[in-house]
Amino acid sequence: MRDRHLLYAAGAVRAIGVGVLGPLLGVHLAATGASPGMLGIVVGAGLAGAALAAALVTWRGDRWGRRCTCAVLCGLSALGAVAVLIPASSGVVLAAAFIGMLNGMGKDRGAIPVLESAMLPSTTDERGRTVVFARATALQDVGLGVGAALSGLPTLLLHAGIPEATGTAWTIAGCALLAVFAAPLYLALSPAVEVARAEKPLPLSPAGRRSIAKLSALFSLDSIGGGFLSAAGMAYIFREHFHASAAMIAALFVGARILNAASHLVAAWLATRIGLVNTMVFTHIPSSVLLLTVAFAPNFPIAAVLFLLREGLVEMDVPTRQSYVMAVVAPHERTAASGITALVRMGGWSLGAFLAAPAMAAASVTAPLIAGAGLKIVYDLALWRACKHTKPPEEARL
Repeated sequence: MRDRHLLYAAGAVRAIGVGVLGPLLGVHLAATGASPGMLGIVVGAGLAGAALAAALVTWRGDRWGRRCTCAVLCGLSALGAVAVLIPASSGVVLAAAFIGMLNGMGKDRGAIPVLESAMLPSTTDERGRTVVFARATALQDVGLGVGAALSGLPTLLLHAGIPEATGTAWTIAGCALLAVFAAPLYLALSPAVEVARAEKPLPLSPAGRRSIAKLSALFSLDSIGGGFLSAAGMAYIFREHFHASAAMIAALFVGARILNAASHLVAAWLATRIGLVNTMVFTHIPSSVLLLTVAFAPNFPIAAVLFLLREGLVEMDVPTRQSYVMAVVAPHERTAASGITALVRMGGWSLGAFLAAPAMAAASVTAPLIAGAGLKIVYDLALWRACKHTKPPEEARL
C-alpha cells in the first residue's frame, strides 16, 4: 500500500506540471506569433521524444530498474520545460522539445506512465486492479486540473504589474521544479515494484504477442485522432476561433480536469457492471459526437459547455483500458504490453499533431476537431467488435 500511495503522489505531482504546460504552451506560442505549423511541429517533436523514451523503457526499463528510470526521466522533463524558455532558433527549440519530451498534450503522455502501469498491478489483486488504476488516473486528473488553473498565473501576474512574458517564464519554470520534486518519490518505492533482473528477459508468449498486436493496431486509430486534439491545439482553437482569453482557457481546462477525475471513479464502478470493453466503447462514442458539435458552436460559451460535456465522458476509457491491457497479458509481459501500446499511441499522437496544422491551413481552424472525432468513432466501433469476447480474468469467471 505504501508503494501504491507513492505512485499516486508522484503521478499527481507530475500531472500538475503537465496541466500547466499543456494550455500555456499553446497560448505562449500564439502570443509570440508562432504559426499553427510551428505549434504542431513543437508538439509533435515533444511527442516524438516521448515515444523514443517509451521505446527505450519498454525494452530496457526493467533491466535499468523502474524506480531509477522514472527519476532520470523526471530530470529530462525538467530540462525540457526550462529549455523552451531560452531564446534560440527554431531548430534548437525543436531539439529541446524532443530531448526534454516536451508535453503539449495537456495529458500525461510519456515513458513514465509506461512503467507506472506496469508497477501498479503489483500493489493490488485482480479484483482491485481497475479501482487502483481509476484512483491513480483520478488523482492525476486532479493534478491536471490544478495545473490548468495555474496556467492562468501569467494573466494574474499581469494585473500585478509583471509582464506577461516574465509571468509565463516563471510559471513554466515551476513546471520544471514539479518534475524535479517527483523524482524522490519514485526512488522511495520498495524493490517489490521491480522485476527480477534475469540474464535474459522472458519472451512474450504467443497469446501475449497476439493480444498486444491487436490492441496496438486499434489504439493507433484512437491516438491519431487524439493527436488532432492536443491541449495546446485546443487552446489555440479557443483563442483564435472563439477569441477566448488565457484566463478563460485556463478556467475551461480546470473544469475539464475535474470532470475527467470524477469520470474515472464512475468508470471503475460501471466496469464492474457492464465490463471493461463495454465501458470503454459506450462512453467514448458519445464523447466524440459532442466533440463534433464543438466545431460548429456559434460562440465560446456554447463551445465551452459542449467541450465540458465531452470531457465528462472522454476519459472513462482510460483506467478501464489500462486495466484491460494489464489483465490480458501475463505479469512478466506487463512492461512490454504497457510500453508497446503506449509507443503506438504516442506515435499516433505525434502523427496527428503534425497533421493538425495542414488541416487548419487547408480547411479551417476547427478542422482538427472533425478529423479527430471521426477517427475516434471508427476506433470505438472496431474495438468493440475485436475485443467484446476477450474478457479479463475477473469477468471470465463470472
